[in-house]
Amino acid sequence: MAASSVFRPGLLNHRVAIVTGGGTGIGKAISSELLELGCSVVISSRKADRLEAAAQEMRKRIPTNSPANVTPVPCNIRSEDEVKALVSSVLKQYGRIDYLVNNGGGQFSSPVENMTSKGWKAVIDTNLTGTFYCCKEAYAPPLYEDQVIRKAESILDNYTHSLHNEFQFLPSGSRFKYPPVRTNRCKHSFIPFAVQLTHFSISQISSAVCFLLSPGASYISGATLKVDAGQSLYHSLWEIPDHSSWPEAPDGENLDALKELLKPQSKL
Repeated sequence: MAASSVFRPGLLNHRVAIVTGGGTGIGKAISSELLELGCSVVISSRKADRLEAAAQEMRKRIPTNSPANVTPVPCNIRSEDEVKALVSSVLKQYGRIDYLVNNGGGQFSSPVENMTSKGWKAVIDTNLTGTFYCCKEAYAPPLYEDQVIRKAESILDNYTHSLHNEFQFLPSGSRFKYPPVRTNRCKHSFIPFAVQLTHFSISQISSAVCFLLSPGASYISGATLKVDAGQSLYHSLWEIPDHSSWPEAPDGENLDALKELLKPQSKL
């Protein structure tokens, strides 16, 4: 959770946000910082007990003079009916939805040969279809001001652009942003450096999301923001075990000498 926001207290007073996956990890940090800025937050995920525990913890951190409130609402974003119920409950309680933060998602690392259709479908249904359900339902009536799409799948980059083109002329002045990051759900799949990077970057990601929701980002729309400390500028950090499946050396070349000269690293 963010220790303290870098933004002005009360910046988002009387606003209302839905944060999917808001009870753990990055979603919890985002929700906490939004609350600190005066925004009421509805956190959702599949596990009601975890949501309630997170909500109780967040309530203790809300400033006493703040209008903000946190409400846990269980929702599996793979289910269109549950997403509809989530949006309906928020509108019933608050009468508005200003921000939708599509934080909920999941993934796992696996060689293609070991990937099952069930695993594939679970990721697609959560990260892509779930985001589609949330965006569609939240924008059914053109009442809302903002939208943040935060996923790590490139297909959603194009989806962000499409949503911007479709909604940019609504009176609400909708804005679409897409800051891809590595989340705690998949951190155990990465080497230790990447795990540490994920841990230290959570507050930075939260602040980036709050900035995109703020009036200071009113001219940012249909954009992709990478919050990764420049990691995307370098080669992948995924390790590949040593192997002997080297291709045949070109004619006239000595493979062993070539390997010694280049000292290739076993990385993707």
